[in-house]
Amino acid sequence: MLKSSTCIAAALTALIATSAAAEGELNLYSSRHYDTDERLYSDFEEATGITINRIEGKADELIARMEAEGANSPADILLTVDTSRLARAKNAGILQAIDSAVLEERIPANLQDEDNQWYGFSQRARIIFFDKADVANPPANYLDLAKPEYKGLVCIRSSSNTYNQTLLAAIITNHGAEAAKTWAEGVVANMARDPQGGDTDQLRGIVSGECEIAVSNSYYFARALRKDVKGLSADIDMIGIQFPAQDAEGAHMNLSGAGIAAHAPNKENAVKFLEYLAGEQAQVYFSNGNDEFPAVEGVALAENVASLGEFKADTVNLSEVAKNIPEAQKIFNEVGWQ
Repeated sequence: MLKSSTCIAAALTALIATSAAAEGELNLYSSRHYDTDERLYSDFEEATGITINRIEGKADELIARMEAEGANSPADILLTVDTSRLARAKNAGILQAIDSAVLEERIPANLQDEDNQWYGFSQRARIIFFDKADVANPPANYLDLAKPEYKGLVCIRSSSNTYNQTLLAAIITNHGAEAAKTWAEGVVANMARDPQGGDTDQLRGIVSGECEIAVSNSYYFARALRKDVKGLSADIDMIGIQFPAQDAEGAHMNLSGAGIAAHAPNKENAVKFLEYLAGEQAQVYFSNGNDEFPAVEGVALAENVASLGEFKADTVNLSEVAKNIPEAQKIFNEVGWQ
């Protein structure tokens, strides 16, 4: 009879824990699900001789797992996507402060936790996209998405999506809770359809004609420029790009980041890995391999990412934004954003 997934997971945890403190190892809990990240891991292993043991899963599941494992957790690093999840991990008490001059020097202050419990290593701009043939005056900023003139035109993901939660938290930080609630109410009124699917599906909505305006992270569009994405790449030229708030705070940036586990058995190796992620080689690869923007300033972009154009990014401190995520979820619930 097959073992249950719970038994298998427990056995794997026990196996890793047995060798967790072994020299030359690193236990990585990761919710990044990109095949292209294999190069990041193999390059680190080759450069340092440190073997990476990976447990992969959804961010919330990994956070809950680390909480349940407590002091016996074999985890050295939690690697995940979006400020909201990094903040959730910190608030759960499963991360620890990191003392690294390299990280402090390389990673901009607004992309790191105020207590040094997590750092951002790559970014995705949250952009407004539109049908070039039908939308002569696309929204110039996020708040414009709520204008009555865009009624029935907007495709955007659900309120449970972490990208949207952090975007609304940033709007609260930049414009206040009252303006944020007015915005959320207006966007709900302007939706072309009930929220469904991922960011790629919002872009596909423009191609299919279901909507004329969509909100998506930059790397979904950049990926469709680099390789064939069904239902998007063949007609991508019909989609225009509007970097929001260029005369104000700038485009909101979502993070992919990491922190060291509170009970990391291989803390020294964990610090080495995070410093490696902040290095030139890994930073270039975030752009070349996964169509993201590097966190470190001045790093060269992949051609398809650079083709999106230059823009002003919002430099609001994401540690402050994280504090407004609970308020953002409250607003979503109040305005009926599904």
